[in-house]
Amino acid sequence: MLLVSLVLVLVVGLLGVVHWYVWRRLVRDVTVPGGPARRLGTVALIVLPLLSLGALTAGRAGVPFPLQQALAWPGFLWLALLLYVVLALVVGEAVRPLLLRALDRRAAATAPDTAGAAAPAPVSAAPVRATAGAPAPSEAKEAPEAPEAPGASEAPASPGTDGAGGPDGPDGVPASPGAAGPSRRLFVSRVVGGAAAAAALGTVGHGTYGVLRGPRVKRVTVPLAKLARGAHGYRIAVVSDIHLGPILGRAHTRRIVDAINATQPDVVAVVGDMVDGSVEDLGRAAEPLAELRARDGSFFVTGNHEYFSGAEEWVDHVRELGMRPLRNERVEIAGFDLAGVNDIAGENYGDGPDFAAALGDRDRARAAVLLAHQPVVIHDAVEHGVDLQLSGHTHGGQLWPGNFLAELANPTVAGLERYGDTQLYVSRGAGAWGPPVRVGAPSDITVVELASKQA
Repeated sequence: MLLVSLVLVLVVGLLGVVHWYVWRRLVRDVTVPGGPARRLGTVALIVLPLLSLGALTAGRAGVPFPLQQALAWPGFLWLALLLYVVLALVVGEAVRPLLLRALDRRAAATAPDTAGAAAPAPVSAAPVRATAGAPAPSEAKEAPEAPEAPGASEAPASPGTDGAGGPDGPDGVPASPGAAGPSRRLFVSRVVGGAAAAAALGTVGHGTYGVLRGPRVKRVTVPLAKLARGAHGYRIAVVSDIHLGPILGRAHTRRIVDAINATQPDVVAVVGDMVDGSVEDLGRAAEPLAELRARDGSFFVTGNHEYFSGAEEWVDHVRELGMRPLRNERVEIAGFDLAGVNDIAGENYGDGPDFAAALGDRDRARAAVLLAHQPVVIHDAVEHGVDLQLSGHTHGGQLWPGNFLAELANPTVAGLERYGDTQLYVSRGAGAWGPPVRVGAPSDITVVELASKQA
């Protein structure tokens, strides 16, 4: 408990520092003190993290579902924007001194020309004819200088100037001589900050469009040495991490069902994290799954988010939708065994994976395909002679550079890899958790076509 509290304090502290940095670069450095823009930016950087905190905790706190939806959009999108604003600003820290140096060189190069243009040109005196009795001009005595007003030479520069006649910039940094408008430092801050904000908005906007558009269908051929000749070309439509919730709802499910049915699979495998919420709130959003069409039916295994959302209720609801849950069990299909195990998060609820129950007494001369939400159980699959494990969970990292963090926790983040005699295929998933945004990890539905080496 103490460790959890310490981690929570560190996370909150880190978020505080990050928001202060964003405020400094995108609000303080680019606005006039006391101006409406600075006040508005300051309020936004207080309210937005509070919305994010609300979005993250509302579901667990039992907040009414309409309020969860109201918090989810701004709260989760801000987390994605924050990530890419910070990354862009960090890059901007390297660009900032280069821009300032270039502007300084340009100002220094143009300064002599400006001074020369300001100096009055000498006026040629017209020849004066000497008159009798009058001294020639060259002999004339110089007129005495007018007396200087007391204190004139010590008069201070007028307010709002930098002492050289140029106006100060809005941030109090003196502008270059003869320059008008913002100082160079303010100009550079606005350029770097504006570019960072534009890059973050463009990245998040494109990533959001990719999620809301729906997953693309991928096709992968996997040869299995023990697959019966009659099962050659068998097609499994694999979909994981749909993540129905406050943002992704019934329309998202409809897009996924239509995409799967268009592939005309032999069997559909839903490998966990279908929902982020209760059956009461999301049952209607899941209803289109009843329209999945496959020759040998549709199968389902739990993911960790099912256990956060009431796994028993969802298992019952999945049955009502016409899918068959595989809870540490297997079925024989078209020349191979299709097995499924509960997610390892179920261990905290007395409902964890049981590989012996699912695979212990089977005929190992037959090929075995295992549905398991998390890739980390691959070593158990190898031990039990599984030929192919189908998983999800990683989202492919979802938000770059999250893929590097996902690699630390998972043997495979996305795609097909071999572990001994067992192959592991990991789908990036059809939805998104938290921000409805994907960057560098597009959502997918995969049609896995089994190939028999005996064919």
